[in-house]
Parts: sequence; C-alpha cells; structure tokens
Amino acid sequence: MNDVFDVAVIGGGPAGMMAAGRAAELDARVILLEKNPEPGKKLMMTGGGRCNILNAEFDMHKLTAKYGKKGKSLYSVFSQFGPEATWIFFESLGLKLKVEPENRAFPVSDSTEDVRRVLTEFMSKGKVTLVTGNRVRGLKHADGMITKIVQDAGSIQAKNIILATGGKSRPETGSTGDGFKWMREIGIEVGEPEAALVPVSIRNTWVKDVSGISLKDVKLTAWQGKIKHESQSGKMLFTHYGLSGPLVLNMSRNIGSLLKTGDVTLSLDLFPKLDLGALDKKIVEVFERGKNKMIKNSVGELVQPRLGLVILQLAGIIPETPLHHLTRENRLAFGSFLKDLPMKVSGLLGADQAIVTGGGVDLKEVDFKTMRSKKFQNLFLAGDILDFDRPSGGFSLQICWSTGYVAGSGAAGPG
Repeated sequence: MNDVFDVAVIGGGPAGMMAAGRAAELDARVILLEKNPEPGKKLMMTGGGRCNILNAEFDMHKLTAKYGKKGKSLYSVFSQFGPEATWIFFESLGLKLKVEPENRAFPVSDSTEDVRRVLTEFMSKGKVTLVTGNRVRGLKHADGMITKIVQDAGSIQAKNIILATGGKSRPETGSTGDGFKWMREIGIEVGEPEAALVPVSIRNTWVKDVSGISLKDVKLTAWQGKIKHESQSGKMLFTHYGLSGPLVLNMSRNIGSLLKTGDVTLSLDLFPKLDLGALDKKIVEVFERGKNKMIKNSVGELVQPRLGLVILQLAGIIPETPLHHLTRENRLAFGSFLKDLPMKVSGLLGADQAIVTGGGVDLKEVDFKTMRSKKFQNLFLAGDILDFDRPSGGFSLQICWSTGYVAGSGAAGPG
C-alpha cells in the first residue's frame, strides 16, 4: 500500500474507532490499522457484555475529580467532547442510552455489539480504510516527525498518526503494551504499567463457600497492621478466588501499592449505616421473631443465607443452635462480624484480568487541546495508552471517546 493517507490510526479499540470516524467526518482520508481480525474486541467485554458506555456526570468539576490529581488535564478534552456530547453523539447514531445507579450509562439494548456496530457504521460513512490482521511493528521518525509505520506487510505513510493501542489489560484482546514499547523507542516518557482495576484474591478459604454472592451498599476498609488506609462504599462480589465488583476494583490499585510494603487486611462492613448498638437492636428483633427456630434458619433475614452460615462459623456459633438458647455473647459476636468481617489479601490478579492498567504515556508529553505529542508534530495519542487513574463506572471509556474525538479532530485539522 503505497498511498499516503491524511491520517493513520493504530489500534481499533474504542478510542481508535472514534478517532478514525471523527477524522473521516472532517474529510480526511483515513486508514485504521488493527491487528485483530476485527475492531472492538476489548470493547465487547466491557460492562459484562452490556457496555457501561459512559458515566452521566455532566458537572465538569465533579467529573474531573473522579480521575484524581491528573483529572485537571482532562478539562480541555471534556470541554470539547465530554459525557453530554458523547451521549448526544451515540443517540444521533441511533443508539439509545439509559442511566442506572451511580450514573452508569448503558445502551437501552444492553448490547455491546450495538456499540461496536454504530462505531463501525460511523467509520464506514466516512469511508475509513480498515486493515485488520496485520501487526504494526514500530514507528520510524526524523526531524520531529513520524515518517513511517512499519508493519508485517510492508509500511504505511500518513501525514498524521494517531496512536490508540491501549494499555496492557486483557492481553488476549490485543492490549499487549506495544504502544508503550514504540513510545519508549522514539524517546517519549512512559510510566511502568500496572494493573489498576483488577479483582483481589483472598487467603481465607471460606470465600469459596460464598462465591457468586453480590452485595450492595457495603463498606470495605483496607488495613495494614493497625493503620487504616482507605475506606470506600458500594457494590462488591464474592468470587471463587476472592473479591470483585466496582467497590473492589476501585480500591485495587491502592491495595496493590500497600502489598508492596506488607500484609493487607480488608474489613467488610455489611451494615455501614448502623452502629453496633443499632445493629444489635435489629438482630434482637429478627431473632425474637424466630425464637423457636434454629439460628441458621433466621440469619437469612439479615444477610444472604450462605454468607450467614460462614459468619456463624467464624463467630463460633453452631448453626443448629435454637435461638432461645443463644447467649448474649453469641449474639454480640455475630453482630461484630457483620460490622467487621476480616479478609486477608493474598494478592491482585494479574494484568490479564485487569479492566484497565495504570501507567502509560506521561501526561506532560501531550498537548490536551489537540492530543498532539509535544515531541512529534504529526503524532497524536488517545485512550488507555495515556497515564490516567480512573474508577470503574464508564470513566475509562469516557477517556477513550473524548481523547479519540479530539485526536481525530486535531489530526484532520490544519497544521
């Protein structure tokens, strides 16, 4: 392929597809290079196949605060194409959206395939040339410009290049960190990637007995020794290896950092809105109603029955104990575990299980008004290749949509 394109996009994930479609919308001649057989492979895995497409937080200050200290870099990007503009964009393409708790937005169809379809149609409308199944090997450069994209099958030239290769999460989808390697090779600073939103494995063997149980409105606190480091509330899920769900994923990066310096214990509060006294009163009421039952048949009124049986065992209570034989000490011990269920962390699952990875291209390397590299005049960067911290809930995809849109606009524009 000897043609010189206006814009070449490397990476067919959400940021790459948005960038390619936007550049083509501005009449640029665009080629998208994707090493998988089709674009959007990782997108298909988001939101459990439903695609948490964005977070419907339209207040700019509240939105950028979700990204921590680095969020201020996103003001310019979000002012050009933020969540509200993203919502309008997808609905204009015929994809109706809905909002669920915590401002998480999903397609009304609950289908990630519909998201990929409308993005593919968006690119097709602009006549984007799509090349799949052909791996890029690196970039050639001279005099502050990227001169050539080297592939397995020859090379490609373009006036402007958009790099949207993602991070290192879920490598089976193609996110193998290639972009990080290429950036280092051409002198762009890249932070070491590490799993950011990732499940946590637990040493306690009882977690296998409660695998599949989902909890909401609970509080999780990370401890190292007697030092309390972080508490967050939300939804979590017990799995056969430990913990997952938004609450756990959002704490995982800090948990990983703590593990580097020592053991970490997590304390689960199943009733964060009640203090011990109020909780004990609630337990007394439940047990009084079923005073002629065995305790194992009443705990389901307080927590899921399988979890209740585990807590009874931890509290040293025989499940077959009749409630009218239960001692005050037994009851208080049971309540204590409901407020403080300790779990020893054995580690984080690897990048192969991470939703996103931390690290990536240093933000100082990028002009966020255009997403242009400060070192290379014709290089633009978008998506998960950038070093942002972000919680779960649609915030990672919002970076992809916004930076992709702005990079596409910048690469297709004059200069």
